[in-house]
Amino acid sequence: MTIAGGIVLIMLGAILTWAVEFDIAGFDINVVGVILMIGGFAWLLFAVYRLSLARRAVADTTATTVIEDPVTHRRTYQERHYNDPPVV
Repeated sequence: MTIAGGIVLIMLGAILTWAVEFDIAGFDINVVGVILMIGGFAWLLFAVYRLSLARRAVADTTATTVIEDPVTHRRTYQERHYNDPPVV
């Protein structure tokens, strides 16, 4: 609920700011709406920042294959890259 939560807060704040005519002594509903919109924008920016960090992460492209020689019982480690031809 990263981006959706920010959008919901922005929408709720906009509704409270411009569509609701409700008065309580000492309580301004328009100010609450503006605060919710600012919080929604901050949440939305944080969500986009986190998504950009997640998309920048790069997986390791090397694989290590362990080959055991049945005659000498020695293990040989081969490192290969994914664009190399397959090891047979």
